[in-house]
This record gives sequence, C-alpha cells and structure tokens, in this order.
Amino acid sequence: MMDWTERYRPTALSEVRGNDKARDALREWAETWDDHGEAVVLYGAPGVGKTSAAHALANDMGWSVMELNASDSRTRDRIERVAGGAAMNQSLTSTGRQLVVLDEADNLHQHKDRGGASAMTSLVKAANQPVVLIANDFYEMSRGLRGACRDIEFRDVSRRSILPVLRDICRKEDVEYESEALETIAETNDGDLRGAIKDLQAAAEGRDRVTEDDVATGSRDRTQDIFSLLDAVLKEESPEAALRTAYDTDETPDDLLQWVEDKVPKVYEGDEIADAYGYLAKADCWLGRVRATQNYTYWRYATDNIAAGVAAARQRDRDGWTRYGGAPYRSTRDSTRDYVAERIAESAGVSTATARREIMPFLAVMTHHCTNRELTVRMAARYELDTDHVAFVTGSGESTNKVQDIVADAEELREQAAVDHSGGAFAGGVAGAEADAEDDGEPEAEQVAKATPGGGEENDDNGADAEAAEEDDQQAGLGDFM
Repeated sequence: MMDWTERYRPTALSEVRGNDKARDALREWAETWDDHGEAVVLYGAPGVGKTSAAHALANDMGWSVMELNASDSRTRDRIERVAGGAAMNQSLTSTGRQLVVLDEADNLHQHKDRGGASAMTSLVKAANQPVVLIANDFYEMSRGLRGACRDIEFRDVSRRSILPVLRDICRKEDVEYESEALETIAETNDGDLRGAIKDLQAAAEGRDRVTEDDVATGSRDRTQDIFSLLDAVLKEESPEAALRTAYDTDETPDDLLQWVEDKVPKVYEGDEIADAYGYLAKADCWLGRVRATQNYTYWRYATDNIAAGVAAARQRDRDGWTRYGGAPYRSTRDSTRDYVAERIAESAGVSTATARREIMPFLAVMTHHCTNRELTVRMAARYELDTDHVAFVTGSGESTNKVQDIVADAEELREQAAVDHSGGAFAGGVAGAEADAEDDGEPEAEQVAKATPGGGEENDDNGADAEAAEEDDQQAGLGDFM
C-alpha cells in the first residue's frame, strides 16, 4: 500500500492546510523573487507541511525542483558542486527557473560539516535561482545563514485543520468512518498533520470502516515507535514482521535509515554487521533515486532494505533490553562515526558515504574487540583515532586499558614515522611517499605511484588503473594500513 502522506501530498499551495499566513507569504516571496532575489527559510515542527509547501509552490510557479538533504550534502564541496550548480545556472524549464530545496538546513552547523554552513550562506547570497531552506529549529542555523534569508514560520496544524483532511482522505479511499475515530486521531496528533495521516492509514488497513475501537488512544510517542522498530528489525521479528512495523512507524525512510544505520553495531556482530550495511547501502541508493527524480514510489524499496533486509541479516534473535541511546542526528556516537568516516575518506580518496557504508563495516569485523591488536594499532595510527574512535569501531569500552594502550602505541607509531620519514610504517600508504617527496624533490604524484603496490614505471596504464580504482574504491581504505 502506497504511503498516504505521499499520495495526498499537496500539489498546489491552495491545498496546504492549517498555515494560511505562511502559505500566502511563501507565494508572495516567489512571485516577487525577480525583484529581491533572496532565499527563504521555512521553519517549524516536523509534519506541518514545510517541504510539501515548497514542492506545491514549484508546481504553481512552473519551476523544476532540485532537492538536497543536509544530512547527505552538507560539506562545502558538495554544496558548491550540486546546490551551487543548480542555483547559479538557468533551468531547462519554460520559466527558466529551478527551485533549490535544502532540507534539514538546521543540521549545517556541526563542526563535521567542514564549511557547509558558510558555503550555503555564500550560495544563497549569490544564487541566480530561488532557494528554499527547510528547518525544524530556526535558531539552530548559523547566524550568518539566518541573516542571509527571509524566514517564514509554519505553525503546528490544529486539530480543527486536521479533521477535514482526514475526512477527505477517507472519501477518496472509499473508507467509512466514525466521527469519533477521526477526532481521536486528530487529537492525538494535534499539530502533526503527517502523523495523523499515517495513523489513519494504519487504522484503515484491511478495513472498509474505521471505528473508534480501531484507533490507538494516548499521545503519540515517536521515540517509543522508533525503539519498537529497532527491536523488531535488530532483535526479534521476521523480515516480514519488521517491514510491517516500519510501515507503522512515524518516520520517513530517510530518518529510518539513519536510525537503523546508527544502532546496528549496538546489536549485531561480525558478518551480521557487514550484511546489514550492505542492505542499508542499497536503501541509500533508492533514496538517492527519490531525491533525483522526486518519484516517491521508490520509498517502498528503500524501506524494504532498511527493515526486511537488515532483519534478514540477523543470524540469531536477541532478547532483553538494549541501550540504544538517543537520536542519531545529534548524538555523540553520530559525531564519532562521522569523524572516523571522514578520516578514512580523506586517507583513501573516497566519499564519506563510501567510507561509512563500505569500509567501516569491514574494519569493525577485522578489529572486533581489538582481538587483532597489531591491525588495530595500525588502523588507529593511519586514521589518527582517539580512544572513543577506536572503541566505536571495535565495539570495546573506550575506558579499558586495552583501548588506551592501543591508542598510545598508535601515537608512538605515528611519531616514529614522522621522525624516520618512513613510508614503510603503513604499507602502501601515501604519507611516506609525501615525506620522501620532500627529500628528493621528485613530483608528489610520482612518489605516490611508487609507494602504491603495482605503482611506478612498471604500471603506467593510468586509465586502466583509474578504472580499477573506481570499481574497488570501497576497499581502498583497507589497503592503506594492512
């Protein structure tokens, strides 16, 4: 069954419910954009229709849409290449306009974003195309970015505005209903239109009439919903049952991916981790296709991999309580994971996403609980990892003597390599080649080639090498220190 939040997404601004003032301000911004050329920030709680309003506006104006998510596209390089290219160039549409939509713009301020906030600020000031930023918390954005944009607040959608939407959906789906049932859903989700539609779909599934008894009472607890999903996927349910739980969870597939990706190492071990991240990588590809085509029917394939796929990777069921921790967006664990991925990506010459989803799972398996001590020391030295980073990758406690000793040995290894200018400290590594290049004056590119297995004069087929490297880039980080 297609997600009703997508099936009934507004296609025109006039269909956006519950935020008439914000809707009118957004239309006025678009109609006068040629005069002022400013970007705009739409901010407010999740589920109130910010992103839907942006897409509806584009339909009304005859603009094409380029949508990016700050969680995936928040580095300076990515923003300047993708969003910048769209914002600075003329669209192929008849209007000559393309609306650039950046979701989760309030996630651009983290230190790991490597200049994402300043790059976006520069972009919105110089853009030749209209730009809409979407944020849950306006004041989580940098001051410079806030000052460079107009701002429009989307308020919580009231129960009175939610009820007509639910009635209209029931008529279109040919589902009879008790008025009390819809009132309960609207009351439970007061402020969250998207959550109300999801609850209605869950209550109506397999039925031609929705009664008050079919509707779960009590206030919505999204965190509990997520934890129930994590238990279902990672610990106890079959792939089919896990998928049903995912459909009942009030999160988009993008959010589900980040939650499951973040919590997999807390439950899975060894091959389970590698197999699970394989399914998550496939899900990420489907989500990329959604962002590229705006075809939200691909969401179901992403959810299939996130829920059923990861559950299928489980080799045994678990019971008992698991300390999952908080949301992945702002957690310390998330920052640790991203730091490790960035260090691997920088060293291996791959994207951060490739490092996180293709290389880190293998490192976790090979260094699990630091059983291969020598390999763990080399990893820590190569990527300049501290105790919390080593503990994250290996699954060990960062306060243990074992992890602390490994980090100390890694530091000594780095210092010795610096003193000796030795490329042999990391087999196949680039660091030694760069040091040697400073001594003998040879071009750095030649030194790197000689330091790489198969490099030098005996392997001058650069085109073939580049093609092979592109096919196997997920293994590049492994060879850097093994």
